[in-house]
Amino acid sequence: MSVSKLKQYWMERKQEKLLRNMEDQQSEYNKKKKSTNVLFNVILTILSLLSVIPFIFVIIISFTDEEALAMNGYRFIPEKRSLYAYEYIVSAGENILRSYGVTILVTVVGTLIGLLLTGTYAYALSRKTYAFRSFFTKVITVPMLFSGGMIANHLVMTKVLMLKNTIWALILPLCMNSFNVIVLRTFFKTSIPDSVVESAKIDGASEWKLFFRIVIPMAMPGLATIGLFLTLGYWNDWFNALMYIDNKDWIPLQFLLMQIQNSIDWLASNKSMMGVDGIQAAANLPKETIKMAIVVISTLPIIFAYPFFQRYFVNGLTIGAVKE
Repeated sequence: MSVSKLKQYWMERKQEKLLRNMEDQQSEYNKKKKSTNVLFNVILTILSLLSVIPFIFVIIISFTDEEALAMNGYRFIPEKRSLYAYEYIVSAGENILRSYGVTILVTVVGTLIGLLLTGTYAYALSRKTYAFRSFFTKVITVPMLFSGGMIANHLVMTKVLMLKNTIWALILPLCMNSFNVIVLRTFFKTSIPDSVVESAKIDGASEWKLFFRIVIPMAMPGLATIGLFLTLGYWNDWFNALMYIDNKDWIPLQFLLMQIQNSIDWLASNKSMMGVDGIQAAANLPKETIKMAIVVISTLPIIFAYPFFQRYFVNGLTIGAVKE
């Protein structure tokens, strides 16, 4: 072995040893003491409880008797339990079931359509080779700054598109959002390597095949985040129903629950106009507990959607890793 090769060999060994020492020092620096870990675990546990306890408290109040609540106030252990608030809501009968069905249908269909439109739009904007990228970026940015207003939206939906009293009046207004497009475009630009796209094109993949077979699996965390935003938006929406729906067959859950709450508030505030029987009936209404029951009924189903999206958050973190 020549002298130059020996020098090169020892230089490489010296660099490797130096790198190992730096990594060991960094690892030692980042290592936390056992007491610090215990402290962090306690703090995170307390924060978790603080975020969960209010909802548990709401559930407890919803099962509290109205008279006991008026006498003793809010308690974690109610003096008397009652299901009257839920019975009052369930007394709406098939209206509740119909509204649940409408809300679930709108949420599922709207989320899928929104993901398709948002994903394709954002992916096109993230491609440097797309000729009209600058123009369509401006198009999607303008609605974040200016809006046609409520009257213009109502005229377009009812007079131009003729969507009044249809399910599309609940779906289309929320399926596209400038913020979601920009967030997903940024995710595509930072998480989809150009080398992957070029390799797929060399192998003969079309744009649609590239998008559905390669881009979507790699972008699952971003798509799951946007899907969660869309799901929450559709599930909690009642304003579009107020604007465009008169047919009771297409009333979503949130709007129906709001109508029930408004009816109780009206009866409670106008009981003097209804005689003795009206006063007695208004006195027996679950004015406070029904508010909590409405929160529980409208919130519990959407809570079960979080584990579904969480699974894709975790699985998508290591999908499509590329070594340059």
